Amino acid sequence: MRTRAILSATAAGLLLVGAACALAQAPKPQDTEQWTPVPRVVTPGPAPVAPAAPPSDAIVLFDGKGLGEWVATKDKSPAAWTVADGILTVSKAAGNIETKRSFRNYQLHLEWRIPAGVTGAGQARGNSGVFLAATGPGDGGYELQILDSYQNETYVNGQAGSLYKQHPPLVNAARKPGEWQAYDVVWTAPTFAADGKLTAPARVTAFHNGILIQNDAVLAGETVYIGKPSYRPYTSAPIKLQAHGDPSPPLSFRSIWVRELAGP
Repeated sequence: MRTRAILSATAAGLLLVGAACALAQAPKPQDTEQWTPVPRVVTPGPAPVAPAAPPSDAIVLFDGKGLGEWVATKDKSPAAWTVADGILTVSKAAGNIETKRSFRNYQLHLEWRIPAGVTGAGQARGNSGVFLAATGPGDGGYELQILDSYQNETYVNGQAGSLYKQHPPLVNAARKPGEWQAYDVVWTAPTFAADGKLTAPARVTAFHNGILIQNDAVLAGETVYIGKPSYRPYTSAPIKLQAHGDPSPPLSFRSIWVRELAGP
């Protein structure tokens, strides 16, 4: 009996050790966080008072008058974020919203503002994102990060202007909370063969407040919080805005427009 008890205890111990090793080897969010080198700060010009007017060939996605171009990501019902005084404010309870239309290659202009007096730190400070191709539910797709990165330390491939968890911005061009900021983005969609094999990766060039932050950056796949990015075939996709669940006050948007571009 004593021998059997010793064997049972040994087996139980081995199971516990195996479980501990499995937990230790399980992917964690921290595995894909990059903290250095820290992008240098470049101060942009003064924040614009008025929203930028779209060019003549643009598809206007938000001009301060309503959300007719947007739906809720979760069920495609009418988007339920707040529109007041020409400004669109995130409703975290309503969740992500995305465009009714799908796009392939395009130029995007997007203005956003972190509320003055925002609280929190790191990723819990004005967190949102624009998904340049919303290829899946929830937070599926390819994310350009929105965050208060004015004197707010976080991992560099998660700060404002990063292609989340893949490419830090070339510089930190963030304005203070309470000031309007702008992204201008050129999105080149990935291409796939008939069998779904990737033939050309996605590429992004982006400006933050008029300053180059991504220069023809090549993506390794869709944005993921844990693990390594990979590609799923798609043809065209909506543009999505994130209602992040961090506890800081919600941010706002204005002047969103897109120009469709011919493929490479």
